[in-house]
Amino acid sequence: MSQNTTATQPRTVQTADRGKLDLKALTLYAILLAAGFVLNMTVSKFFSGLTGGFLSPEFIIAAFCLEILIIKPNIGQSAIIGLLAGVVIQITASVKGPDLIAEPVAAMVMALLVSVLANSKAKGLLPLVGTFVVTFISGMIYAAIFSFGVMNNPAFMGVMAPVVAATGVANAIIVTALYIPIKKALKLND
Repeated sequence: MSQNTTATQPRTVQTADRGKLDLKALTLYAILLAAGFVLNMTVSKFFSGLTGGFLSPEFIIAAFCLEILIIKPNIGQSAIIGLLAGVVIQITASVKGPDLIAEPVAAMVMALLVSVLANSKAKGLLPLVGTFVVTFISGMIYAAIFSFGVMNNPAFMGVMAPVVAATGVANAIIVTALYIPIKKALKLND
């Protein structure tokens, strides 16, 4: 008589299943984007008001960082993920357009970081460091477009840099805190 061991072993998805923008990956991203949008409208606005605009976590950037960390899409797929994030951000953006450039570029950088560092000793720091770097890149692209294109004042980038860095720190903490629980909930291996 054989024993059924599948009932006691958790189902896991192997790395070979990663990198696909299938229905499961797209559903996860839709959920993360929706949550990011709601959190931007509530929690982010609260922190922004509380700190005089100095700290405003960008939950939609955190959402695409999580998606890329978990799904590990290729560069092209990541650009699409970033573009979708940029489109969602347009709903509430006071300045329309810069996010449509900043988010795809930032998402591609995250995909590059994941592909380069996923099998390195630095892998454990990827959610923290990768998210900070990506948020900073996104924010500085936005700042450059805003400073040069809207304000016509390059010095404004210097004013925005500390805000972008603070947002990067907040996003890095958020993604690092959520990465392992989401992976476990989805039963994903590295």
